[in-house]
Formats: sequence, C-alpha cells, structure tokens
Amino acid sequence: MTPGPTIIRSAGVAMVFAGAVLLSYAGVVLIGARIADAAFRSTLEASVSAKPSGARVAPPAPLTAGEAIGELRIDRLKLSAVIGQGESDAVLRRGVGHLADTAWLGQRGNVVLAGHRDTIFRALREIQPGDLIDVTTPDRQAQYEVQSLAVVPPTALDVLKSADDNTLTLITCYPFSFIGPAPDRFIVRAREIR
Repeated sequence: MTPGPTIIRSAGVAMVFAGAVLLSYAGVVLIGARIADAAFRSTLEASVSAKPSGARVAPPAPLTAGEAIGELRIDRLKLSAVIGQGESDAVLRRGVGHLADTAWLGQRGNVVLAGHRDTIFRALREIQPGDLIDVTTPDRQAQYEVQSLAVVPPTALDVLKSADDNTLTLITCYPFSFIGPAPDRFIVRAREIR
C-alpha cells in the first residue's frame, strides 16, 4: 500500500519547514558571531588607543577572563579574529579564546587558542604547513609559521603541553562538516619566526 497524496504533501511541507528552520539557525549563529566580533574588536581597539604612543605596556598578570587581549590574522585564509581571555562560551561566541593555563605572547612556551569550527575557525580547513599566522596585542606582535596539522581525540591533552620554544597551537572541532558535537579536534601547530 502506498502513502496517499496528503501524507506525501504533508511530509514535503514538514521537510521544507525543517530546512528553513535549520538555515535560519545557521544565519542567526553567523550573524551573531559577526556582531559579537565587532563589539570585541572595538573593545580591543579602545585598549590600544588608550595606550600612550610608543609606550610598552605589559599584559596584566593574570589576564582578565573575558577581556579582549589581541588579534589573530591568517592573511592567506582571509581570517581575522579578536582573541579573548579564556575558553568560556561567551568568549568563543565572540572570537578566539586563549586557554588560561598556557603561555601568552612574550612568555616562553605554547600559546594555545581555541575557536568554533562553525564560525571563526571555519577557514582552518584550508590551512597548510608554511602558512603564516600573525598575533598582535596592544604591546607586541609575533608571527608564526605553521609546522604541522593533526586530528586527535578530545582526550589528547598533550597538545596543550608547554614547549621549549615559542609555539602557537590552534584548536577547533573536527570534522568541519559534522553536524552537532564533533568527535575529534583539529590541531594546527606553528613555530614563532619573529
């Protein structure tokens, strides 16, 4: 027995409605991320403009959770994001988060930054060894060269370990096209070159 035309039509309408809801949700997430990034960016710019010209200001110790503390740029990928202190949902909705127990610019070790694959770090699916990553704070600039890419389970915490030299680690969920909580993490490891 085949379904009647009313059932098929109702199923079609339900599928179109579900698709519209999912597209609307994706739009709201992306627009919300852009608005939050703009607000975060203006906070960072205000802290830069408040610093006297030529003065070197050391970052506060410890860095304040939720504060805009720098900017990450990967020009080849056209990626630019404000870095906030911490990895809370509020920070990650607005930009990239600096993991609190890792080094920061000017300190020896591993600077670890995390971001959502659906918004800020979507462009990382195109990153390659040799790409340059710029990190700028109100008082310092550093450039890193991508050395390696890896996919690891979320339990692989060794990617957070400190390093003997100045390294940068970017973390996002993987796979990039996965719907829902992703099973793995995409890791970008870079070495400071200046």
